[in-house]
Amino acid sequence: MEDKNVIKLPVTEDKITAKKRSRPPKFDPEGEEKLRQQNLKRLAVLGEEDASVKRLETLVFGAEEELLERLVEENEEEQTSVLQLEDEEGGGDEDSEGEDELRQQLQPRKAAWVDEDDELEEEVDMKHRYRRNLMKGDAESVLSKQRLQQRMKEQFQKSMGGTPSWAQSSDQKKKKKKALDEEEEEEEEEDDLLRRTGNFVASSESLPSGVLRMKKCLHANNARPSADRLTSVQFHPSAQVVMTAGLDQSVSLFQVDGKTNPKIQSVHLERFPVHQARFSRDGQTVIATSLRNKMFYLYDMMEGRVAPVRSVRGLSEARVKDFSVCPDGGALLLTGTNGYLHMLTLKTNEIVRSMKINGDVSGVAFCPDGSKAFVNSEEGEVFVWDVRSSRCLSRFMDDGCVKGTAIAASPDGRYLACGSQAGVVNVYSQEACLNSTNPKPLRAVMNLLTSATSLTFNPTSEILAVASRVEDEAVRLVHLPSLTVFSNFPVASRKVTHRVSCLDFSPRSGFFSLANNKGHAPLFRLLHYKDF
Repeated sequence: MEDKNVIKLPVTEDKITAKKRSRPPKFDPEGEEKLRQQNLKRLAVLGEEDASVKRLETLVFGAEEELLERLVEENEEEQTSVLQLEDEEGGGDEDSEGEDELRQQLQPRKAAWVDEDDELEEEVDMKHRYRRNLMKGDAESVLSKQRLQQRMKEQFQKSMGGTPSWAQSSDQKKKKKKALDEEEEEEEEEDDLLRRTGNFVASSESLPSGVLRMKKCLHANNARPSADRLTSVQFHPSAQVVMTAGLDQSVSLFQVDGKTNPKIQSVHLERFPVHQARFSRDGQTVIATSLRNKMFYLYDMMEGRVAPVRSVRGLSEARVKDFSVCPDGGALLLTGTNGYLHMLTLKTNEIVRSMKINGDVSGVAFCPDGSKAFVNSEEGEVFVWDVRSSRCLSRFMDDGCVKGTAIAASPDGRYLACGSQAGVVNVYSQEACLNSTNPKPLRAVMNLLTSATSLTFNPTSEILAVASRVEDEAVRLVHLPSLTVFSNFPVASRKVTHRVSCLDFSPRSGFFSLANNKGHAPLFRLLHYKDF
């Protein structure tokens, strides 16, 4: 009898289907073997058309025992070779692990910054202000992405001091060691040169043209850079010393060694921005002038005393600005206004004679013996004066000049250089200038595009340095024997000289320096010359 309080649950379909589910068929070995034979026949037919299928059939359905035997033999051979290697080297697992790590380290690593898009040959505009400093010349206005990436990598390595030693290959380390050894030998030769600074003139071989061998050194005034524009730089006539002066109201002396260039002394002139500073002919006194008045300073280097000269007897000029040191050493030739030149003796600080030209004076240069002076005017006319008699011997027009800006005479008495506002520098023969009223220039140097404001010959009269203070990097060095310009100065990849206001060579042409508007005096070692 069924209980009425019991609720019957409906029978689910899962239970019903579970009851009706059939049992799996029993394993039939004969049927499986028959099916296997049929498959073998089918694969055999296919294997005749494709050998790879036949090999696959052999591996999958047959030759299992041969495959196992082959794998066992290879495993035994590998274990035997490993044991022999351990017996020969006497090492264990630690040695094998170390060898594996060494192999991994010796394998070349791929750079982590490689990008597939960088491999595309896409051209990049190098004139953009962010990439302009990567250019090595005007011809590289456009570079491919690969070359730009290589250029940036080189600049990064250079800014970081080169490739680190751990990232260099053995060949690179050998090359670097060889280069360092050669550099040390060269520095030893230079140190020996700097120890031999006697007062003798060594006969050197002729200077080759084309490329001037030089080395960039530390700034001459690196121990005390100027806070304002430098106006003067000059090497001492007999000592291993260089002087700098500028608008920061100071005159500084430095020892020249090409490495540290230590400061010797610095003199501050109160409220006196220096316009021009020069050594006396004997090198014992520094003469400094300014732009404001006719007072100038005499700095006695032997006594360390600074003496102001507040007035000059017989001088009616409102200010003393530009001057030249006479070769005899006892007088200065002051540049006045309205074409006047005044001879000032340093013994009594008075004017002994005066000369006058037509127009305003733009530059003065002396013959080697000091008997004659070349004076060019802003009108482009050059006057030849006898210094002792104050008599004009000759005059001529600078070829093609509209406004004269600078003049210089070579120490050997062969050349005379005249600069103009157009940037043209005419190089004359001094003999032709003394004997002719219409001399023709030997060469017109047209490498400057702005006014030629500074001209300087080196002591051997083989190099003429020309510069303009109007534009950056406007400096050129002229090879006088061939009257050609050296092609490797200044460096075009980056700014080195900036705007130059003064140039000078050391007494034996071993060093070359200049004063620029950044307050620095870049120093260069001219490797052709063996003396300071």
